[in-house]
Amino acid sequence: MLKSQYESTMAKLLFTGVPFTSMFLITGSVTDPVNVTKFFALGGVGFSALSLFLIRGFKSGFSVSRPVVILAGLFVSLSFISILTSDSPLPQNLYGVFGRNTGFLTYLFLSGLLLGALTLQKTESFKKLYLGLFFTGVINVLYCGWAAFFGDFIGWDNPYGNILGLFGNPNFIGAFLGIWISATIGYLLGAGLPLWQRISVVALLILSLYAVYETHAVQGVVVTAAGTATVGFFFIRSKTKGWLPVSLYSGAVLSFGFVALAGALQKGPLAEIVYKTSVSLRGAYWNAGLQSALSHPFTGVGMDGYGDWYRRSRSVNAATVLPGPSTVTNSAHNVVLDIFSYGGFPLVMSYLGLLLLGALAILRGIKRTRNYDPIFVGLSVAWIGYQLQSLISINQIGLAVWGWVLTGALVAYEASQRRASSSTNSEEGFKQSGRAVKTKQGEVISSPLIAGLGLVVGLILAAPPISADMAWFKATNSGNLVEVEKVLKPSYLHPPSSERLVNVVAILENSKLFDKAREYALKATEYNPENFDSWNALYSVKNSTPVEKELALKNMKRLDPNNPEINKR
Repeated sequence: MLKSQYESTMAKLLFTGVPFTSMFLITGSVTDPVNVTKFFALGGVGFSALSLFLIRGFKSGFSVSRPVVILAGLFVSLSFISILTSDSPLPQNLYGVFGRNTGFLTYLFLSGLLLGALTLQKTESFKKLYLGLFFTGVINVLYCGWAAFFGDFIGWDNPYGNILGLFGNPNFIGAFLGIWISATIGYLLGAGLPLWQRISVVALLILSLYAVYETHAVQGVVVTAAGTATVGFFFIRSKTKGWLPVSLYSGAVLSFGFVALAGALQKGPLAEIVYKTSVSLRGAYWNAGLQSALSHPFTGVGMDGYGDWYRRSRSVNAATVLPGPSTVTNSAHNVVLDIFSYGGFPLVMSYLGLLLLGALAILRGIKRTRNYDPIFVGLSVAWIGYQLQSLISINQIGLAVWGWVLTGALVAYEASQRRASSSTNSEEGFKQSGRAVKTKQGEVISSPLIAGLGLVVGLILAAPPISADMAWFKATNSGNLVEVEKVLKPSYLHPPSSERLVNVVAILENSKLFDKAREYALKATEYNPENFDSWNALYSVKNSTPVEKELALKNMKRLDPNNPEINKR
């Protein structure tokens, strides 16, 4: 009974919570409609799953895959150590930088999703998880279609001019649609759906392909092509015998992939079609991530600390030619390198270990049977698509939730199928999952209650960024200095932020409140001495003293040593 209640609760939580997190956004009352909102939703869902796992599912997860549980725990522990050794401020380490929100708490919540999915056993639970992905895609496809043909009805600033989906960026929605298209095709080929459902899904697939085209995002094309090719591998393998047909198909796909990759690197016949300047930009960002990690090989620079180190880690060419001195970023545009820079070799090895276990689950499933399993194929190609885009993109929360939950789900599904094929008792793990937690009255605390309490605690933990952003939006639009200063006063619900402090300096300077501008510029440098923009603000304000300007310039040169515009001052 306890086992059934636990899995039912966890499956429902992931089925509803992960899609909600992926799609949730707010406009009109925040300056960042995407990241702080998704972080807030992730806090509730992720901590709820983590609480339920720790209280009810730990031993079950341990029996499914001890390495996954150990590596996830190690990843969280090493992330915490990175905070302790970081020069960046504690709020930045906890919540992440503005516009990203990929700090320690984000990875704690993502780990909760992974561990929660690890304890699923019933086929119906995995179907629910896939349906969650499917419905997330359907809503995004319909929204993108409407935006493409009739205009965007969400009132947000769109500097790209392309469709954004519910991710706020054409690259992110393009990558997600690529994941969704391949996973949907993979499921459709073996699900045995009624004709009208097949026709409806095919129509959605056609619309989604058009949406990918409208994003103008290479990521969408790459993920769609790679995912669909992977579906072809599973399908051909299930319809043929022997190794020759699959080998010929795989060889052809890999050959084309190699030529396309060469084209992205300005080599071969596809160079003019595939190559874009963004490839070279990513090379500069990747190199800076690598250099920042190697400068702190055992502890990293801190969670979401890449932005503080980009300027001092970029090459001379990156600082002078491409991207140039004024183009900066707070992400390596490669999730592995981001994590490497956050926590050095220990953290990235624990993360790669989790990815390896996900890949091994796919290989074991392939080895065990040639039969076409639509759930396994759908989960596998979605996971592969996420990992592929993560090598060339940012760890956006709306996408990251799928990558982490699918890792746990793949390991769990492969284990459940292995147990089923060997006729072992799949409920044994839950029978050994420990004693039920009881109240003083001897009543069992139900799994839904644990999940609900975890949800509340998670929302409280994740509330500060969205609370501060809402307050900042309201204060800056009021034009009232008293309200602005009230928001900037540090508190739990209003954690300090380098971005807001630098922003208010510019506002005050433009309003000719020069003394106040200097005051907040000094606060910005005190809050985070590793932030280039804070020192630049102090250097630029009218009322900073000669000594302060000299100190600011010295730190600007320290933080951006290869910038010719700074060195000539």
